[in-house]
Amino acid sequence: MADAGTAALSFAGVGMVFPDGTQAVHDVTIDVARGELVAIVGPSGCGKSTLLRIASGLLDPTSGHVTVDREHLGYVFQDPTLLPWRTVSGNVELLAELHDVPRARRRRAAQEAIDLVGLSGFESHYPKALSGGMRMRTSLARALTLEPPMFLFDEPFGAVDEITRERLNEQTQQLFVRSRFAGLFVTHSIAEAVFMADRVLVMSARPGRIIAEVRVPFAFPRPAELRFDPAFAGLAGQVSAALREAIG
Repeated sequence: MADAGTAALSFAGVGMVFPDGTQAVHDVTIDVARGELVAIVGPSGCGKSTLLRIASGLLDPTSGHVTVDREHLGYVFQDPTLLPWRTVSGNVELLAELHDVPRARRRRAAQEAIDLVGLSGFESHYPKALSGGMRMRTSLARALTLEPPMFLFDEPFGAVDEITRERLNEQTQQLFVRSRFAGLFVTHSIAEAVFMADRVLVMSARPGRIIAEVRVPFAFPRPAELRFDPAFAGLAGQVSAALREAIG
């Protein structure tokens, strides 16, 4: 675990009970160091997305506390949440526009982000003309424009096919290597978690709590072929075993 004093994100004893009495998470303590990517897996309904909403300030925990710079936080949702009347460029510029970044500067930042996610040439396209993977890349580019040091990823590639998902994993990892942001990555895919993260945390069934941690020793950048390495399979097996225990 990272030292809380140097962490980009720190949960300390966080719990969440909703007004209807549902206890979503219980006594969660997580530190994400600067330049570290941590993945979370767990059964459906265990509170993974709830933790991200608490980190972002969309929810207030009922116990414990969170330390994070919410003024400089990127959030990539399960859905691309693009505005259909805006082009790729217009959607990517949106966050910078809302932060009153001068037009020339935000257009330059948007173009750099578009180039980074491999969407050069699609700047004038509208969301309806894009594939699911391209819409997710547009969403990722939008989050990149403000160069946040901390990213929250809420199952961002869960709705695309497996091949597209692997490519998006590789592109996101390239961005991580380039910028070394901190990241908390929620996913249902064990292979995705092991491929993307420095550490994989496993949550129990609701109320969610951390029941296991698997460290991933592979250096970045990680080649696509790593997914077929026996050592990779061994780590995925450890995560799978912990997840089966979580489900009961």
